[in-house]
Amino acid sequence: MATGNDIRKGMAINYQGELCLVLETQHRTPGNKRAFVQMSLRNLRTGNSSDVRFSSTERIEVIPLHSKKMEYSYQDGDDYVFSDPDTYETVTLNRSLVGNLKDYLIENETCTITFVDDRAIAFELPPSVILTVKEAPEGIKGDSTSNVQKTITLETGIDIQAPLFIKTGEKIRVDTRSGKYLERA
Repeated sequence: MATGNDIRKGMAINYQGELCLVLETQHRTPGNKRAFVQMSLRNLRTGNSSDVRFSSTERIEVIPLHSKKMEYSYQDGDDYVFSDPDTYETVTLNRSLVGNLKDYLIENETCTITFVDDRAIAFELPPSVILTVKEAPEGIKGDSTSNVQKTITLETGIDIQAPLFIKTGEKIRVDTRSGKYLERA
């Protein structure tokens, strides 16, 4: 058992008999009162988030997590199938867990999946991925005053802003957190 001070962002805890993921923690000491820890928790069964206060010395049960590097294989309806490159075991994640990161998934892309008792609870892509430009309109001559951008379509179907010199068929690096163009690959 850990104390309230030991809990960090990304840990899983047992709160009121439910498995919860810690989204954020803040240690507070208000004036001459006792210190407490303010946590933002997401219930992994219901998906609801809540803010909870714990005494800094309160005992909290930490649930062990383990993460695996897996490769994206294919989409099956609303589900996404990933395989372990070492054991070839497959894991199927639903659309709600993958979220908007689906726009950056291409076959054989490596990602990190976090598990609690063989149940996937979190999905992460690397900070940037390399994607092929599917469609890019030509830049207009004389349209080169200070950082002009155009809308391009990538192989996954997402539209992003990129510099005028990017052409159809080129490979570019895209930030998966913000969806912004980074550089040519």
